[in-house]
Formats: sequence, C-alpha cells, structure tokens
Amino acid sequence: MIWYEEDVKQLEIKRTKLNYVPRVIFYGSSSIRLWNTLDADFGDFQPVNLGFGGSTLAACVWFFERIMHSYTPEAIVVYAGDNDLGDGRNPEEVFIFFKQLTDEVARLFGDIPCYFISLKPSIARWPLVDKYRYTNSLIENEIIHRHKNWQFVNIFNQMMDGSGRPVRDYYDKDGLHLSSTGYTLWKNAVLQQMLQSIKLT
Repeated sequence: MIWYEEDVKQLEIKRTKLNYVPRVIFYGSSSIRLWNTLDADFGDFQPVNLGFGGSTLAACVWFFERIMHSYTPEAIVVYAGDNDLGDGRNPEEVFIFFKQLTDEVARLFGDIPCYFISLKPSIARWPLVDKYRYTNSLIENEIIHRHKNWQFVNIFNQMMDGSGRPVRDYYDKDGLHLSSTGYTLWKNAVLQQMLQSIKLT
C-alpha cells in the first residue's frame, strides 16, 4: 500500500484545513476524487471528498481508520472496487474487502447511513463486464440481507444504452472515468437515495 502514501498524507493535511464539520463523507477511488462538482452537488449535506489516487477497495479498508478517525460523519458514500477488478482481482476478493469495509464503518461510526455506488460498466474495461456484474450482485445481496444501514446505489444499468453497451456521453476520453454528464447521473442517483434516509436541517 506504500504507493498510496502521498495521497493519504494529503488527505490528512486536508483534514487540518477544513473550516466546517462535514456531514457526509465521499470515500473511494479516482471516480470520487475527480468529482469536481461534489461540493455544489451535495452542498446541503456539507460533504467532504476523501477519494484518493487509483484506490482499490482493499486500500480503502487498509487506510480507513487512519483517514477517518478524526471525523464524525452522519453518512458515508463509497465508490471502490473498480480498480481491484482492473488489477486482476476476482469478484470474491472484492466482496471480502467490502465486508471488511462494513466492519470498519460499524466499528468507528456505528450504524450511520451508508451508500455503496455500484461498480460502473466502462468502455475501457468492457472485457471485464461479467466480473463487474457478478461483483455488484454479491455486494447488493450482502447489503439487502445483512446491512440495514447500507444502500446499494445501482448506476450500472442507468449507464447502459438500449443495446446493452456503456453510453459514451457518460465517460471521459479514456473510456474509464466519468464526464460531467456521467457525474450528473451519479449525483441524481445518490441524492435520490440520500434524501430518503438523511434529514436536512
């Protein structure tokens, strides 16, 4: 995990400079880190973006306490696991990392509302799409049957066209990361579920 060290140090510095108390933490890989409109998209929830590097779900578990220990969030939104599959890990490994993450969240924050954004289909990783579908199904079933405070935000199908392929407009030029249109879709999907379980004050 040494290759994430500099990014994690930057998140630790970021914590010392915050001049507000975040209510919702967004945590995970570069799809979170590159969400440049996040503050405006979720302004009513006083969010903080704690995405880092090309983080895997394994790295999110590894660094969880170190990054989170000084926060008291009301909710957490997670996107990670994409890079684990991209690195050659199998769905069962990603599922185990997810279970470990739920344990870490419960240990530090109890049963606060949590939202796992489903792994997205992508043009760049299309040959792996069946692994993405299987991973999503494992995690969604785990949430439905074992974690009442977690919600599965399924954006997978929303990012596909009528022929069952990813909609090009939702992706950046690399075919992996999101375009502004893609982030608008994610914002609407996450907000729809957050507004059902978090009261605005």
